[in-house]
Amino acid sequence: MNDFTVWNMRKLKQFLLVMVVSFFTAVFFYTQTISQTAAFSANGVPKAVFKGENGIALTFNIGWGDEKAIPIIETLRKNGVKSATFFLSGAWAEQHPDIVKKIVKNGYEVGSLGYAYVDYTDVEPEKIRRDILKSQEVFKKLGLEHVKLLRSPTGHFDKTTLKIADQLGLTVVHWSINTDDWKNPGTEKIIEKASSAKDGDIVLLHASDAAKQTAAALPVIIHNLSKEGKFITISEMIANGTTQTKLIP
Repeated sequence: MNDFTVWNMRKLKQFLLVMVVSFFTAVFFYTQTISQTAAFSANGVPKAVFKGENGIALTFNIGWGDEKAIPIIETLRKNGVKSATFFLSGAWAEQHPDIVKKIVKNGYEVGSLGYAYVDYTDVEPEKIRRDILKSQEVFKKLGLEHVKLLRSPTGHFDKTTLKIADQLGLTVVHWSINTDDWKNPGTEKIIEKASSAKDGDIVLLHASDAAKQTAAALPVIIHNLSKEGKFITISEMIANGTTQTKLIP
């Protein structure tokens, strides 16, 4: 085999290597784009994320009070849970910046619960928009520049809410497991409901002062769910796997 043929073979191998790398790079970016946009819309219709495919997302709503949040944060930390998502009312965050800092310092994700406790299905669109934007202003003042997740304050939402959130670059996040812990049904009942979660579930819990039994139930919940899947944030769930979403008629 002469030098010219050897040179051509090397060039061909290099060309094929570049083509293979380019192909897999394109596939990677395409799948990342799909996984991240799937949570936002399908055929241009906004949706709400309520379940994932991989991991378990522990989510905590906080709307008022300063007694229950810190014990829950400490319980998560002591039990080795490095990923969780806290949905904070803007009004609450404004009044408790130190607790917000503690949430962030421990590596937990922050999402918006709006500013005031408003049922988005009962108010006009402009009030929804103002409420969301007011909460975003609070988060920015606290140094949280990239809050991209929204949970409706009361859990109720419709197509109008989804459309406004989408326009503001936010993903509406619901849940697949509701523990009803704010009703204080007893730690055993909270544990039972939360422990029914499987890989891909989003678990709704509360860290407001109304949820008096959640901190006590949490260690057992963590122990039980750690056998079912890895704890992840909502953003990780959206980015790393296909999410299940709900269309609102």
